[in-house]
Amino acid sequence: MKQLALDIGLASSPTLDNFFAGPNEAALSHLRLWTASSSRSPVPTYLWGESGSGKTHLLHAVHQALKDQGAQVGWLDAHTMDPPEFKDDWAAVLMDDVHLYNLEQQHTAFNWFVNALTPRIGSPRWVLAAGALPPADLKLRDDLRSRLGWGHIDALQVLDEPQRRSVLRQEADARGLFLSDEVMSYMLNRFSRDLGSLMQLLDHLDQYALQTQRALTIPLVRSMMENE
Repeated sequence: MKQLALDIGLASSPTLDNFFAGPNEAALSHLRLWTASSSRSPVPTYLWGESGSGKTHLLHAVHQALKDQGAQVGWLDAHTMDPPEFKDDWAAVLMDDVHLYNLEQQHTAFNWFVNALTPRIGSPRWVLAAGALPPADLKLRDDLRSRLGWGHIDALQVLDEPQRRSVLRQEADARGLFLSDEVMSYMLNRFSRDLGSLMQLLDHLDQYALQTQRALTIPLVRSMMENE
């Protein structure tokens, strides 16, 4: 059966606290230590893994954590068509979906990388990047690919079904929402299985159940989809 992906907003912004690490605990711990440190190591970090493994969540979470500390951050992803020049007041450079970068974005990424590690004011800036492939397999210019591969590298794993069920149960319980095994199986079998989409679906179902004053059942899920 064709899986559906919902085009609805996230209930909350990605944070390090609401990231369910599962097999990715080492990567989460590394990012927690770095964002909490007052004297940050300039060694770059590269996260890689398939879609749904949490790369973009973690980059946005680090971005938010640094903004909450009053830091300025450079952000580049495959949708950034007119990237700015490197700024000396940036505390870090974050680069997402590097495997999709066009030639101009690769040029910008390399420029940012070099400037980040060649400080003009203060300490070197941290570089956090993410892509779908390990550095050696990236179809990028050689000088950028080699730089992405020389620092701290973490391979992220997609959560398996028991772990996804655990996350859904935990989130439903936190909302005071009864989520039966039957409804959970229906969600996992008929919708996109990546965790971000499932959390969006649960948020939408929670709101729809409140609006209609009905329990969360399979007929409720069907009714919500019919009214989308």
